[in-house]
Amino acid sequence: MRLATYEHEGTTRTGIVGEGTVAPLPAGTSMHHLLADPAQREAAAAQAGEPVDLSEVKLRAPLTPTTMRDFVCFEAHVEGMVKNESPDARVPDDWYEAPTFYFTSTTAIFGPEDEIQTPPGCTLLDLELEIGVVIGKEGRDIPVERAAEHIAGFTIYNDFSARDLGAREKRMGLGWAKAKDFANALGPWIVTADEWERYRRGDRYDMELQASRNGEALGAGTCGFGCLGELWGRNGRLEPRPLAPGDEVTLSVEGIGTLTNRIVAGVDPLPVPRARARQEAGV
Repeated sequence: MRLATYEHEGTTRTGIVGEGTVAPLPAGTSMHHLLADPAQREAAAAQAGEPVDLSEVKLRAPLTPTTMRDFVCFEAHVEGMVKNESPDARVPDDWYEAPTFYFTSTTAIFGPEDEIQTPPGCTLLDLELEIGVVIGKEGRDIPVERAAEHIAGFTIYNDFSARDLGAREKRMGLGWAKAKDFANALGPWIVTADEWERYRRGDRYDMELQASRNGEALGAGTCGFGCLGELWGRNGRLEPRPLAPGDEVTLSVEGIGTLTNRIVAGVDPLPVPRARARQEAGV
């Protein structure tokens, strides 16, 4: 099942996506409730209204998450990113020990075809081709072998990143701030976990992914090579160039669809007074 949030004739609805159509679910149907309970999905589907052509609706981000955690799951991605620090840098040993993530912003959610403003002061704007794993069932300290029971579905996630702002924040040792708080794009809809079983290969999934800018492919196959930053690390220079106003970014994931956003100019940074000059001991 593919679940979407969309606008049609001035009303925001939740619906079930078919082949080029979306069927509205009863008014007031909550995406969060649908994801939490498969029985509710089936009951709501039985009450779906007359399908509407997708060309007649405006797709929105399928949901606004209550919390978002962005993991570094792919070795190839980490390998490329660390080379921005040194051509000889290798994946840290700690990466192999346990999954690593940071909490990201739930107040900057964008959907298909939404414009993404460049954050103030950013000159190295990047995209990130990711799969959003949507958790429907609550849990804590979940054993690995039970983790799949909590996954409701999957969507495409573009974790837009301000690499130059992030470089400064990384040096401060507290994690990302302005580098990551301006745009998280989700869509075009959520594909429920049962529909993705055909892509399962043992304990993982295998499907084609691709990122493109203005129709030019950037990477394909896995989430490795799915952002500009890791290509800069491998190439030793800013090639391909950073994203800029006017660029159209499209992420494609087999089994889900495509998510497209256009980059537009943002506002200039506001001046911030510097902290006082360093004082030497005894002065």
